Amino acid sequence: MLYLNKQDIIRSITPQEMMEAIEKAYGLFTAGNYFMPDRPTVEYQNKTIVYMPCFADGAMGQKILTVFPENTQRGLPAIDGLMLLCDYDTGIPQVMMDGKALTALRTGGVGGVAVRHLSQADAHTLAVIGAGVQGANQAAFACAARPIQHIYVYDAYAKDPAPFIHRLEEVLGETHPPVTFCASSQEAARQSQILITATTSNKPVFPDDSALFAGKCCIGVGSYKPTMREYPPCLWSLLSQVYVDLPFACEESGDLSQPLSEGLLTMDQVITMGQLLAGQATKPKEGETAFFKTVGMALFDLIAAQAIAQKAMEKGIGQKIQL
Repeated sequence: MLYLNKQDIIRSITPQEMMEAIEKAYGLFTAGNYFMPDRPTVEYQNKTIVYMPCFADGAMGQKILTVFPENTQRGLPAIDGLMLLCDYDTGIPQVMMDGKALTALRTGGVGGVAVRHLSQADAHTLAVIGAGVQGANQAAFACAARPIQHIYVYDAYAKDPAPFIHRLEEVLGETHPPVTFCASSQEAARQSQILITATTSNKPVFPDDSALFAGKCCIGVGSYKPTMREYPPCLWSLLSQVYVDLPFACEESGDLSQPLSEGLLTMDQVITMGQLLAGQATKPKEGETAFFKTVGMALFDLIAAQAIAQKAMEKGIGQKIQL
C-alpha cells in the first residue's frame, strides 16, 4: 500500500490539477454518477468521529475524521484524519494519505474553481478573513485562478503574518503576491475585488455595509453549522442568484439557512456550481455581485485523492508500506 504524508500530497499535485479534479467531481455530481451516503457521525463526550465514504468513477474510498475541540488547548489540531482509497473490484486498501492535507487542498480547490468561474477575469486584489490553514489555502488557489497582485488578510486573533505566508508558500512556492495584515475586515474588503471568509464565526465578520460587497465575488468557506454565519444581511439584496457546491449547503450553513428562513433569500435563487459548469445556469453579469458557499462532500475527497494518488505514482512519490 502507498502512504502519502502532507509533503507528499503537496508535491504530487499542482493547484491547477487539483481544480481540474474538483471540476471533474462537479461533473459526476451533476450527472448523478456516484454513490455518496449521508456522512455518519458518532459523538461521545465531546469527541466526534466522521465517516465520509463514496463510490464514483471506478474508485472507492472514505475519509475518516476525528474532531476533538479540546486539542487546541494542547497545541494539537482540533481536526485530524486519514483518507483511504481501495480497489474498486476487491476492496483491498491501495493508498492511504493525510486527511488534513487532503481536506485543506481540496477545499482550496473548491474555492479556486469558484474564483475561476464567478470573479471578473481581471480581478487582482484578494481579501481573506481568517488566517488559518484554510484561509491560506484559499488564498493560494485564488492566486492560481486569477492574476492576484495583493492579498489583504484580517484575523481577529492571529496578528503575525509569518504562519500564513509559510502556508501560502507550501502551495505556491516563494513566488506569491505581497501579503498585508489589516486592522479590520472592512479595511481588507474595501481594497479587494474577491472576498473569501474562512472562519468559525457565529456572527457576520463584516459590518452590514453593502458598499463592501457590491460588484465583488464573495466566497464563504467557514460556516459549516446552522448557527454559524460569516456574511451580513445586506449581501442578499445585492444578489440575483447564489451558487453552492451542493443543495445540502442550504441546510448545513447558517450563511444560507438563516437568510432563507428570514425571507432574504429563496431556493429559486440557489444554483449548484455543477449546474453552472454543465451550462445549465448562467454566470454573474459584468459588475454583478457573486456569492458562492461550500460545505464540502465526500465526492470531492474521493476524486481529489484519486488525482493525488495517480500523480504521486507517476512521480514516484510516497512510501510503500506492508500491511
